[in-house]
Amino acid sequence: MKRVAGPKVAETFEIRHLRYFVVLAEEQNFARAAERLGIAQPGLSQQIMKLESIVKTPLLDRTQRLMKLTLAGEVFLEEARKTLNAAESALVAVTKAGRGETGRISIGYVASVAYAGVLTRSIASFRKAHPDVELQLVEMEMGEQLARISEGRLDFGFIRPPTPLPPNVVTRVILKERLVVALPDDDALAGTGAVDLADLADREFITPRQAPDVGFRRNTTTACEEAGISPVIRPIGRDFTTIASMVAVGLGIALVPKSLDCLRLPGVRYRNIRGVHTTSELAIAHRKSELSAAVRAFITHNRSATFTAEAWE
Repeated sequence: MKRVAGPKVAETFEIRHLRYFVVLAEEQNFARAAERLGIAQPGLSQQIMKLESIVKTPLLDRTQRLMKLTLAGEVFLEEARKTLNAAESALVAVTKAGRGETGRISIGYVASVAYAGVLTRSIASFRKAHPDVELQLVEMEMGEQLARISEGRLDFGFIRPPTPLPPNVVTRVILKERLVVALPDDDALAGTGAVDLADLADREFITPRQAPDVGFRRNTTTACEEAGISPVIRPIGRDFTTIASMVAVGLGIALVPKSLDCLRLPGVRYRNIRGVHTTSELAIAHRKSELSAAVRAFITHNRSATFTAEAWE
């Protein structure tokens, strides 16, 4: 049975052929070019002839005593230089991407992270070390952050545990803050120093709209239990700015992280609490397995960073 030959595959040149030709054109001498390239002169000559065979046109004018490029050779030299520069740029870009020095990271955060200063310090120090990485920041409720991270629609999150986690998401606590109590400024205890939670047993505590075992609602319950009281909790706050405003108009009191005292709303006083060691934790959240080198670099940056609890001072 006669075998039918397939279509002939055209021979193509390689990056090294371009490099050989450019160096030869710059040196205008085979011996000097071969020495600069670190190859034997006969080998260089063979590679240039192979290149001419591939492009199917003479690149060197061999009728002259001195080496000279043909018109086709001059055009090829210009294009070869462009290609070599593009290849070098591609190599640099790929190397940077592989090291996590370029790329894009989407970052979610709860607003209270900004009050603690962690967000600004983390972003500023990371940008200094990775100026070519694009960072996209979006304030987002904790549960939504975790769902999006799990689904691959968000890369990283700053959250306030405790909270249930999707199976493919992990967290790490990076800061613990003391709790303080936010009181209306006309409250009898607002003008005192530190207060005992037991003295607030008959008050209503405002918390974010969270499940009983999540975030600040859980922190509030734990702190009150530590103080020996069973709090009346109103989970009606959307965020801490809203909660502080509710406290100011007398709708209740709230336990908040110490860093929130930077939120100087009229009508609110923040007081330390005696005898309670429950803290508010701030944590990072990310996928267990991460393919993006840039995201891995940001994870490493935050896992190794030292965030001092200035709120304890």
